[in-house]
Amino acid sequence: MTRVPLDGGFALNVERAGSGPPLALIHGFTGSAAGWGPLPELLAARFTVLAVDVVGHGASDKPRDAARYAIDRAARDAVDALARLGAPRASWLGYSMGGRLALFMAAREPHAVERLALIGASPGIADPVGREARRASDAALADRIEREGVPAFVDHWETLPLFTSQTRLSVGMRRAIRRGRLANDAAGLANSLRGMGAGAQPPLHGELGGVRAPALLLAGAEDAKYAALAAEMAAAMPSARARLVPGAGHAAHLENAAYCARIITAFLREGTGA
Repeated sequence: MTRVPLDGGFALNVERAGSGPPLALIHGFTGSAAGWGPLPELLAARFTVLAVDVVGHGASDKPRDAARYAIDRAARDAVDALARLGAPRASWLGYSMGGRLALFMAAREPHAVERLALIGASPGIADPVGREARRASDAALADRIEREGVPAFVDHWETLPLFTSQTRLSVGMRRAIRRGRLANDAAGLANSLRGMGAGAQPPLHGELGGVRAPALLLAGAEDAKYAALAAEMAAAMPSARARLVPGAGHAAHLENAAYCARIITAFLREGTGA
């Protein structure tokens, strides 16, 4: 565990493993640096893996001030944390919410992004009506988390169709995922929805053409919505390719870790000439 102090008395936790070119990992909503399954160990064979606990998650601080959770602030904080650890420019791998956050970095903080890999990510919601509906839905869910607590929320969250394919995971892995979700803080999760939810995030569709970093956009072959989004983003970005992960749904890095590790490693090594 490495607590990285930032401005305002705020700190992010970053877990480090391996050696080689720096690779930052940004987890999804309800996740943490410890929730990537076997993928970090597989990637650490060739890279210095720096797994960040996003604000409000894991061992990072969970401020009550919702402004700290705005996606632009969260992106700057993650970039600053890596710079303070000696990696002012790194490759970034983000999953789901973390994928949106990593894409935001590539669009708004390009100096910090060498190469970009996303799993089950989106550029936000382009339609203003749809975006406002999602913002309102996320706000209602945030209020529910604070009112009913994390265990009741996790019971609800795990029934979403998005995670149906995770029922094929081993009992041990499913238990580990649930323990990680239950370890969350209600205010941290609620403010994450208010600041980094897909409805709160400024949509990036008009900025995709300006993302110059080479990008690998992954989605589970069984995750139809995000597979389509990966293809759409790849068509709009000048140096991007989309790939489907066989035998996997939304959490492709957990459901087919070996495949993800191989394809991500090969993509990142293109940038080193190795």
